[in-house]
Parts: sequence; structure tokens; C-alpha cells
Amino acid sequence: MSKVFTIDVARCSGCYNCQIACKDEHAGNDWTPYAKPQPLVGQFWLKVKETVHGTIPKVKIHYTPKLCNHCEKPSCIGACGNGAIYKREDGLVLIDPEKCKGCKKCASACPYEVIYFNDDLNISQKCTGCAHLLDNGKSIPRCVEACPTGALRFGEKNEMAEQLTGTVVLSPETGLLPNVYYKNIPGLFIAGTLYDPIEEEIIEGAACHLSCGPRVWDTVTDDFGDFWFKDLPAGKYELAIKAPGFALKHISGIDAGSDVNLGDIPLDQQPPL
Repeated sequence: MSKVFTIDVARCSGCYNCQIACKDEHAGNDWTPYAKPQPLVGQFWLKVKETVHGTIPKVKIHYTPKLCNHCEKPSCIGACGNGAIYKREDGLVLIDPEKCKGCKKCASACPYEVIYFNDDLNISQKCTGCAHLLDNGKSIPRCVEACPTGALRFGEKNEMAEQLTGTVVLSPETGLLPNVYYKNIPGLFIAGTLYDPIEEEIIEGAACHLSCGPRVWDTVTDDFGDFWFKDLPAGKYELAIKAPGFALKHISGIDAGSDVNLGDIPLDQQPPL
């Protein structure tokens, strides 16, 4: 049964410990036949990607550790004409540094862009899942060991059913069946701030109703007059805002192809009856 990684994006704090631990384990260390030394610069076999959503002041950040997906059907193996890339019984995909001829075809074939080229050694390199440690008694790779929040997990796929619940893989349309599973990758958000332009005060507790076709979401503005609709799919949205003492406000045609900050939204005071 294959070894798998699970990565809970909601638990990742962006500390970069995993990235640093990978560099510490492989830079300057020759683990042949598993891998030659990783260069000090230019390569991160596990790299933390920072994603910034929205615009100031409505901004959210999340971090996504990315590494070789150790696919069930690796495209890199078929692209290599020298038999340098192979899949182990435990599912880890390795590049034999002694057989690699530096043709770079594996990197071109990888849709995840996680295969690097070592110009000094004229070989392709990537995450090995710390196979050299696993074969010598360790139960987890260095990146997993270094994670302080438990965002990274590693183990036998058939023993990690609970951790795999609700996960997704990157680029599933490739059909490569990755063995790195992600959880809680944020969706899009629509946010804004409500205020009374006459009293020059924010408006708390306003009811905000968002719709996209038959789907609806509801929230209320917080102590700062802010509303947030999170984890939304891309689409066209309609927003209705209702607050005591104010006229009903509609905002139509909100195009959420990416995160949307609607900014400061004034509400008109309801005239007295």
C-alpha cells in the first residue's frame, strides 16, 4: 500500500519549518542511491507557497506546502528515456542520480513543477519522501517531523482514512492520482464594511444575504461593521443588506472570479413614517 502525505492548509501557520528541514536534510548531504546533495540555493524540494487573497483592508493569507506528489501514475517515469525514475513498493517515486542523464524531460512532463535541475551535477532532483530515513528506521520524513502544528502527516494510505476525509488533490484532471492530499484549501470570499454616512458610524448587526442561483449564504456585520462570506465558489452573486432604520440595499452582478472586497458601503437611513 502506498505511503501518502496529508496537508491541512488550515493548520499551516507559514512557519516554513518544513521547507527549512528539507533543505537541512538534503543540502550538502549525499544520500546516494536515493539522491545527490540538494544545492544550497535555487531548489526547495518542499516549498511553501504563500497566497494572498483580496485587497487591503480585506486580506486573507494561506500557505500551501508543495512537494513531489509521488503519483500512482507518474508522468515523469514515462518521460524518462533512461530508466532513471522508478516507483518503489511503498509508493515513493525516486530519481536514480546514477542513471539520470540530464535530459530534463521529466521536469517538462511534471504538471506540478516540483522537479528541479542541478546544473552542477547535470541531473534532475526532487523530494524523495526521505526514503533514506524510512529505510533506516525512521517512520516519517524530516518535513513532517518539523511541523509544529500537525499540518503535515505521513503514513500508510489504508491507515489514514480519518486524515483523508474531506481532502482533495491538486490538478486531479491530469489523471496521475497524486498521493499528496490537501484539506481546507480556502475558497473565494466576498467582504465589505457597512456604514451610516450621516452619523459617520459603522453599522453592526446588519443582515447580509448572498445568493448565486439557487445557493444562498447569510451572515451579519460584526463589531467593526464588516461582513465576510468565505469559501465561496467562483460565480456571479447578488447581495441584499437589511438593517433596522435603514433602507434595503441591493448589490447586483458581483463577479467573483477572484476574491472581492466591496469596500465601504453606505446605507441610506429609512425616512420616518
